[in-house]
Amino acid sequence: MKRLPLLTFILCLAAVTAGAWDVSKKYIGPKTPTTDVSWHSDILPGYEARYVDQGEAFDGPCRSTIVRLRGPRSSSKGFLYVHGFNDYFFQSEMGRRFVDSGFHFYAVDLRRYGRSYQPWQYPFNIRNQKEYFADIDSALAQMRRDGITDITLGGHSTGGLTVCLLAAARGREAGVDRVVTDSPFLAWNFNSFYRNFLIPSVTAIGGIFKNSKIKQGHCDGYAYSLLKEYEGEWTYNTDWKMVYSPPVTFSWVRSIQNAQKEVKSKAANIAVPLLVMHSSRKIDGCNWTPEFQTGDAVLDPAMIQQVGLLIRKESRHPVSVCTVDSGLHDLILSRRDVRDAAYDSIFAFIRSHPQ
Repeated sequence: MKRLPLLTFILCLAAVTAGAWDVSKKYIGPKTPTTDVSWHSDILPGYEARYVDQGEAFDGPCRSTIVRLRGPRSSSKGFLYVHGFNDYFFQSEMGRRFVDSGFHFYAVDLRRYGRSYQPWQYPFNIRNQKEYFADIDSALAQMRRDGITDITLGGHSTGGLTVCLLAAARGREAGVDRVVTDSPFLAWNFNSFYRNFLIPSVTAIGGIFKNSKIKQGHCDGYAYSLLKEYEGEWTYNTDWKMVYSPPVTFSWVRSIQNAQKEVKSKAANIAVPLLVMHSSRKIDGCNWTPEFQTGDAVLDPAMIQQVGLLIRKESRHPVSVCTVDSGLHDLILSRRDVRDAAYDSIFAFIRSHPQ
């Protein structure tokens, strides 16, 4: 084995010994597989949901959750939504928009997120982004059983990265007709030193120190821009979508880094039309100011655009890169006129690329 660079060794040592690393108490209760996979009324009025037993993962039994809102009219068109990091599906308005436009709407709460979370799991943890493919595949299979033959796959932030990865890794076997992304996590929002040295160092040792954790900033600007009790217009479960992001594991960093690299290296393999949407501006800072409601406070839209244009250059299929003026990180949670523009872009893209 090659010797680790000095900084990598220091990071390893810090991960094991320093008080700055958050090590949660270990769960000591039973780990029981999910057996009830029948449809039930969802927490969102009018929606229904069911669990999918995804078998044994590295931390025990795991499950995903399919959420659906069926339209009143017969339709072969469906949209499947994949949420981002520190997130779950709660955007009931989104489902209604698609149903009103003639689609059946589906969403998936990925393993260790939201409805799918189980007490022995570290929230949002992952070791390989492709583990989520099984969660997405289960929802796609359900859509096909429900008679849907024209499928648009959508994803926000890390979900956007995941759906791009699925399209790049599977090519003609992606199983969907087009892909839509909302501020996809295609690049780290860090300076070049972090992107080119520190992140690769953590990635290198993430295969060894998988559960070592990196604390996130204690920032509330983005959450306050969303939540109705502060400055936003949305209500959601802050145990599932936390105001302050929990620490991320080294394996999570490794998974994101590897997925971003594979999307870029296999861009030519994408065999369906792709939409990459992003905000018009980046917002810096930590604590809320009115500026937080005018741009992306999580990722850098310029970097998303740069990777989106690279994918467009490499791909032999249509790739649209779209700027939504003054959009929040989650474009569909922006103020009314901005999210209307985002929805217009999505539906125009779908119409432009029929099955």
